[in-house]
Parts: sequence; structure tokens; C-alpha cells
Amino acid sequence: MLHAALSSLALEEDLPPISRPRRFVPYDGNNALLFQEEGVFNYSTMLVREDLNLLVVGSREAVFALDLKNVSKKHASVNWKVPLKKVNECKNKGKNPETECKNYIRVLHKKNNGKMYVCGTNAFDPECDLLSYTNGTLTLAGTGEDGKTKCPFDPYQKHASLMVDDSLYSATSVNFLGTEPIFARSSPPMRTEFTNFWLNEPSFVSMAQIPESKGSEEGDDDKVYLFFREIAVEFDYQNKMVVSRVARVCKGDIGGERTLQKKWTSFLKTRIDCPVLELQLPYLIQDTYLWCDPMQDWKGCILYAVFTPQIRGTSDLSAVCAYKVSEMSKVFSEGKYKSPVPIETSFIKWVTFSGDVPFPRPGACINGEARKAGITNTMLLPDRTLQFVKEKPLMDEAIQPIGGRPVLVGKGSPFTRIVVSQVQPADEEPYHVMFIGTEAGTLLKAVNYNEEAFIIEEVKLFEQAGPIKILKTFKDKLYAGSDFGVVQISPANCERSPTCEDCVLARDPYCGWDGTDGKCVSFSDSKRKLIQSLKEGNASQCPKMDPKKPVELFIMQGGNMRLDCRSGTQLAEVHWEKERLALSPSAHFHLLEDALLILNASETESGHYRCITVEKSKTSIHNSTVIEYQVQIYLPRSEINPLAQTSGPSVTGLQTTLAFFVIAFLALLAWNFYKSHIPLPCNTKKKNVEPQQNQDQEAPAAAAVEKKPLMSEPRNNTSNNNHAAAVNARSDADEEAAPKPRLSTLQFIDDESEA
Repeated sequence: MLHAALSSLALEEDLPPISRPRRFVPYDGNNALLFQEEGVFNYSTMLVREDLNLLVVGSREAVFALDLKNVSKKHASVNWKVPLKKVNECKNKGKNPETECKNYIRVLHKKNNGKMYVCGTNAFDPECDLLSYTNGTLTLAGTGEDGKTKCPFDPYQKHASLMVDDSLYSATSVNFLGTEPIFARSSPPMRTEFTNFWLNEPSFVSMAQIPESKGSEEGDDDKVYLFFREIAVEFDYQNKMVVSRVARVCKGDIGGERTLQKKWTSFLKTRIDCPVLELQLPYLIQDTYLWCDPMQDWKGCILYAVFTPQIRGTSDLSAVCAYKVSEMSKVFSEGKYKSPVPIETSFIKWVTFSGDVPFPRPGACINGEARKAGITNTMLLPDRTLQFVKEKPLMDEAIQPIGGRPVLVGKGSPFTRIVVSQVQPADEEPYHVMFIGTEAGTLLKAVNYNEEAFIIEEVKLFEQAGPIKILKTFKDKLYAGSDFGVVQISPANCERSPTCEDCVLARDPYCGWDGTDGKCVSFSDSKRKLIQSLKEGNASQCPKMDPKKPVELFIMQGGNMRLDCRSGTQLAEVHWEKERLALSPSAHFHLLEDALLILNASETESGHYRCITVEKSKTSIHNSTVIEYQVQIYLPRSEINPLAQTSGPSVTGLQTTLAFFVIAFLALLAWNFYKSHIPLPCNTKKKNVEPQQNQDQEAPAAAAVEKKPLMSEPRNNTSNNNHAAAVNARSDADEEAAPKPRLSTLQFIDDESEA
């Protein structure tokens, strides 16, 4: 228990500052352009063709040519489906014909002649082809080139590729089972050794070319860097531990003459660290982005990399680390090596090599010093150098991030992809803005101000939740791909800030407040002096806002009501006031993140309510009024005024019902007159000529009939019984003299009146 408590305390102490997005933008407010084709999935490869004004997108069994300025506009497309015979072969090997036995486009690069080199998984039988765009049409050449060593068999297997001077550098697996990893080049053909000293169950991530030959005093060569994850061979653990790696080879490497024939003589690798939680397993690299200033040489390049936890569920943190490429290159060119040392029978321990390093330096490119010794290419390297790099490709020193810590740590959905853009507002230094994709299909926009990480916003790009599989940036546009489509979005979106204070507190390097036009605008779209405070978030320069007009609301006594307050920022605390006094939770008030609930309202809940947000910036605290309400309570019976209400659903219904009963009454009355159930006035004259002996007995009955034709006044039970007795007495006495219909009619009317 004590050990667990100490470990937990240590984790809390080591926890880096965690950034939370200031604003969340839902899908229906992302202002994005969307492209998706029905029945097509996995939009995971992209190629920007500025010369053709196209964004070429590879998906499952199709390639699309989209407008570079508006991706919702498709210029052309071409299908690349798997023949039925090959699908059946794939199915017979135990793969799913509906998902795995499809052709997933995994390689898409531009060649020097303007054509595109494209490869697909092709139902676990990789194939490559040439793709051209002419006269608005995409066309596959149909070469049917073997894609092994260039494209993965399995569509779900990690891979990486890069085109350099029409030579394809690829990192993938060369067999159906995915058990033979390789880092290769197409021309001249080169590859890694099939040994776990070089690659040990790797998962490839990305590649980058560094032009280290430019301005090199040593006459160095350009490099190709490979980033991947693999099981570490150097740690003394019984369980397999995965680490993040970076390896590099020389562009001019053509292999050895006898040793390492057609294999890399310059392959070196080392660990690349991103320390997030020191007491946990190393975080693993997921994606990289190389940023270089076009006005400077390669030594100013910075590599940004995304890292996530090694074991899902152990942490919900993700991180971004930044590395100087110059420091990375220095580790390979000047660092020490690790050497395997056999211990006992089957165990190998990796230790720092302390012996003599042969000349030329193992893994180094052919430089001026080697040329002076007569070694002009790698085939002339001595066997001692080649044997050393074959057995000891692992460097002793790990690559550490700038500042020794991440530039950003976020909590929530794991990071998947990253791109970086440089922005330089007027009279300001340039800033690197990071755009980070997540597994939830959202895009984070973040920046680091003097070691203070700040996430400006999180935007939901796709309606369906799913990981962002690729990100590309081009000038003032950003492109994202997922299983469900392609999205184009502006990196700025300054209009999302409706007030000066919100615009300044957003601390967006793209945006500033235009006091003349009264709106948040992009620096690139305005020549005026804009209000902004990027490093401090100080909104004191903003003009005072006009007071808000209260929204009038009415609540019935004893009822409930919700008063909404949407602040637009997730970093602010929401406070409520009633009559300028702070509100606290009570039996009548329930405080939510975005609303106030008034429960069982009484007369004391009437009054003026105000919602205030309190947001802390680096230098100050800002209070903003979001909305005000004027609430009135009314009694339940005062809702309807009988004197004033002359229309409406209830009155109309009452009038309709009354008219129906009047018409029914008149119809029933007419029917009774027609059937002579009720005597007409002329019938009373006939009663006067009836026999005198019956006149005294019939008079009371006749009088009763005249007083109660169809309906009678309410009577008690006694009067009703007396009336029935009178009728029965008349019926017995005059059975022979009076017609029976008259008697039955009187009985029928009497029953109706009693009902």
C-alpha cells in the first residue's frame, strides 16, 4: 500500500503542465469544405500538386483529383479495384473479402516527369503503377509492377515511404505474414539486413530527407531519416518493451563490395525520447513533421513528433516533442556505439562500446576525409568498417527534445497526426502553430509561447467519430483525411471570436481585433494596427462593451426554468449573480457548466440575473458578461383571463361543442314532431271532444305533457315516482279509449327526461 501511494505521489509530481483547448468547435460550425464519395472509405494518402492545382487523394480502390482551392469540387477520379480471381485467392488465405481483400492506396508520390507513382495492397498482393492527369482525366498506365518491398501486404500494417530523385525509399514488410520488415530503396536497390539487431518487430511511422550536403565543409552527403517503433534489444527486461527509434542512411550509399552487398553500409539507429511520465513505460512515436526555414540551411530545421502511451488505458495523455535536426545528426556523426556482449548461453547484453573505432567511421557517409584516403564510394569501404556497422548499428546516446520536455501535453483523445505552420504577425516574432489530429476526428490548434503550451481550439472535422489518418498543409489551407472523407479548413477562422476580449484571449497568431471594423480578422487580411496580446493574453486594450439588454422570461409559480449561458470558452469559470449578488447552489438554484436551473420557483426568485465568465490569462483576470435575464413569476390562474380571452384553442373548442349540441337538439326536436311523439298545438283541440268521463282523468296527464316535452327541470326521486304513477294510472283507465302509441310515446319522453 505504501509503495503504491508513493508511486502515485511521484506520478503527480512528475506530471507535466496539461493544456486544455480554450474553445471547442462542433461539426456544424467548423466552416470546412468536405469531399466524400458514396461507398468509398479510407482517404489516407494525399499528394499536393501545385503545378496542376490539384490535391490527389488515394483511398480504398480509388484515386481522386480534387481542386486544391476547394476540395469539395472533384475534377477526376479513377477506380483501381481487385479482380475477382485475386479476391477469391485472398479469401482462401483466410482474409476478409469485404475489408482486407481490397486495394488500399498506400504509396502516392510525384516523379520528375510529372507522373505519379502509386501503389496499393491489392488483396495482399501489392502492386504499383504510374498515374497521369491529362485533359481533366486521371489514367492508370496498367504496368502491373510488383509492389513487394514498396507497399505493405496488410492494409492495417504501418509503413512509410519517400520519393527522392525518382528513387523510392520504403519501410514495410516483404511477406504475406508481415514478419520480414525491411527498409529499402528502389534504385539503386538497397535494403536492411534481416536481423533483429537492425529491425526488431518494427512499426514504421514516417520518413524525412535532410539536405546535409548543402553548405557542408566536410563534403557530407544528404540523409534520409526513418522514424519507427520497435522492441528494444538493449534493455534487461523479461517482458518486451517497445521504444521509439530514429534511423538514418546516406543518399549516396550503394552497399559494400563483399560485405553488405546491396545492403546499407550507413544504417545507424538510436532511441528518440519524449519524457512525459518518467515512472511509466516510454511514450511511443506516432507521427512526425519536419519544419525547415526556406531562408536558412538544414541546421535550423526542427522535427515535431507526436507521442502516445505505450499501453492503452494507463494514461489519457498525449504529447508533442520538438527536436533540433542538427543535434540529431550530431548523435550519429559523433556519438558512441552500443555493442552486444554474449552472457551465458542465450542472453545478450548491450553495453557502451569503448574500443577503437575503425576508419572510416562506421555508418558515416563518404565525405572529404574519406575521399582523401581514396574511398570515393561505399563499395571501397574496408571490411572492418562494414563488419562493425553490421554488428553494431545501435547508438549509445538517445535523441532528447528541445528543453528536455514536451512542447505540448494534452489530455483526452490520443493524438494521431501533426503538421506545423509558421506565422509572423506584424511587429511580432514568428510563431510555430501546431495542427494535431486525434483519434476522435478532431483537430487541435496549438502554439507554445516561451515554454507555455496553449491550445487555441479543438475543431470536430467529421460528423462520424474516427481517427485523422493524414494531415497536409499548403499555403493558407489545411487538409485532413479520415475513413469518411477529406476536409479542407482555413488555419485562421478569426470570425469565431465575436468580441475584442475573446479575440485577444484566444491568443491566435493568425488573428487580431480590428477596432475600426469592430471584428476579429486575420493579420494577412488587414493593413491596420490590430489589437492582440499573444504571449500574455492581456485584453485591457479592448474598448468597453455596451451593456447587454436583459432577456425577459416568465415562470409559473412552482415551475422550473433553465437560463442558458454559453461562454464560448472552456478555460473560463461561469458565475451567476442575482441583483448583483453572487448566487450559490440551493434548493431553488442548480448551477450547471452552461446554465442555471431555477427549481420550484416562488415569488422570491423574481428579479435580475446575470451570467459572468471569469478567465485567467498569464498576467490578468478578465470578467465578461455573457447574458442577462429579467425573470418574473406569475400565479397559475393568472395565465388565462376569462374576460380578455376571446380566441384560442380552448374557446374555439367550447364554441364548436356548443354548436354541435344545439344542432343535435333541434334535429331531435324536429324528428319527434314529425313522428308525432310530441303533440302539435292542433292536437290539443282534439282532446276537448273526448268523452266527458275521461276528461277529468286525462287533464292532469295532458298538463304534464305540455310542461315537459323533452327535458325536465331537476326533480327529486319522489316527484319522479309520482309522475310515473300518474302515467301508469292514466294508461290503466283509458286502455280502450286512448291509442297505445300515445301512451308509449309519453313513457319514452319520460325516460329521456329522467336519464
